[in-house]
Amino acid sequence: MVILAVDYGDARTGLAVCDRGEMLASPAGVIQEWDLEKTARRVAEEAARLKAEEIVVGNPLNMNGTAGDRSRLCCEFGDRLRELSGLPVRMWDERSTTVSAIHYLNVTDTRGKRRRAVVDAVAATIILENYLSYRRNHPQKD
Repeated sequence: MVILAVDYGDARTGLAVCDRGEMLASPAGVIQEWDLEKTARRVAEEAARLKAEEIVVGNPLNMNGTAGDRSRLCCEFGDRLRELSGLPVRMWDERSTTVSAIHYLNVTDTRGKRRRAVVDAVAATIILENYLSYRRNHPQKD
């Protein structure tokens, strides 16, 4: 199944997609948009273009597992995306994915404008990799 992952942000929203066999997660770009509605519309268009069958939206829970303001905003975004795309949308715990993405970019010595341009897509790829790993290890739950 082709799955699209989304790392929703105020200014930049990262996207990642996997192959039909769910083996490889790859960055699929960054949408630069500040409006939730416009961002949801653009992500829904990308999902259609990529022939996604499911969308996973990163849910930035607090470290203690509770939902804060940012988590609620991402859930609102996920709800709107579900309406616009007609696809199942799953919220996925994304705690520490941006930290991991920054670490990967440090290791590859990606700096400056290039770093800002890709960090969100790398974070979306990490979200998707985590979700795919969960699906492989818990096939009965899907």
